Amino acid sequence: MNERDPEKLMLLYERFRDVCLVEKEVWKELFMPRDLPGEGVRLTNIQDRYEVVIENPEVEAVLEANIPLGAKALDAAITEYKDAIRFIKKG
Repeated sequence: MNERDPEKLMLLYERFRDVCLVEKEVWKELFMPRDLPGEGVRLTNIQDRYEVVIENPEVEAVLEANIPLGAKALDAAITEYKDAIRFIKKG
């Protein structure tokens, strides 16, 4: 299922940026702390897994090229191409 919640998407874009910067490459899978109804965000080992889908190789190349330039450059590239980046929640 594609993630569509704007608040969750904002967190996923931030997590995507951070993981790419640490791994020094475009990362295709993310783990996020799971939201539990009535309990807020649980900060344990219970996490939701998301597949990162970038269907356009040119967009992936631009993101990859911005990783060595740092967080601000990668953030700008993600913002510019956010419509080409999808997060699919895995069961």
